[in-house]
Amino acid sequence: MTTGRKLTSGLIRLLLCAFVATLTLHLPAAAQQPGVHVPNFWDPKAVHDRPTSIPDKIQFLATDSYPPFVFRDPQGRLTGFNVDLARALCQELGSSCALRIKDFDVLLPALEEDEGDAVISGLSRGLPNTRRLNFTEDYLKLPARFVVREADLEAFDEQDLDGKTIAVETGSRFEAFANRFWPEANVEAFETAAEAREAVKGGTVDTHFGDGLSLSFWLPSEAAANCCAFAGGPWLEAGYFDQGMAIATRSNDPERAAALNYALRQLYQKGIYQELYLRYFPLSFY
Repeated sequence: MTTGRKLTSGLIRLLLCAFVATLTLHLPAAAQQPGVHVPNFWDPKAVHDRPTSIPDKIQFLATDSYPPFVFRDPQGRLTGFNVDLARALCQELGSSCALRIKDFDVLLPALEEDEGDAVISGLSRGLPNTRRLNFTEDYLKLPARFVVREADLEAFDEQDLDGKTIAVETGSRFEAFANRFWPEANVEAFETAAEAREAVKGGTVDTHFGDGLSLSFWLPSEAAANCCAFAGGPWLEAGYFDQGMAIATRSNDPERAAALNYALRQLYQKGIYQELYLRYFPLSFY
């Protein structure tokens, strides 16, 4: 099965680069502190009753090569944001929990053949072979962000970029968005996102517009050398940056999807989601 890998090939590249190198955003009180921004994808005013049907067990399916979501630590133990999130969901529901590792290409067949109950591995809901699945609400979205040099941070205004040079990765959604929404800016396309980041670091462009997750790992890295910081944003415009990460279940298993949705909201309300987010993304990309 080759189509499975195409589901999130772009996302996979972003996640690997990140570790190695229309939505209203609600921020809780703790997120108002400088430098601490935790997203909330659930309506804070909504009231949801605990489902009457809770699964006794949830067998999650994932692949283990996509840090910081699912990967193996130096001792070979499974860890990552999705691993801890799956464990917390089961604890919230009182269900026993297991995580089975599969190659990305066979995650969907494994789900369809009842080898697991839910895929927590960044499947895209927008493609034909996933439209027959049930998806939970998004538990994480991957926004676009601007970065600028620290010296330029105070003067930067993302609403007024006329004449400014924006570095983007060629052929990316970031390039398409910048060309459409900042037509008076000079959009300079680079072969890779790494080259675009180096351009803003070196001062040959005014700003770089790219994947917030990847940038959150680049900014504190030795490669960035404390050159730059996030500015403005986050950008989550529909059709460009609104596809998020969700948990997929079989179409004939709506009760499990409903239970997971309930548990996701509960984890946020109890502060557990915030704790996990800041554990794996200490420099928030929101």
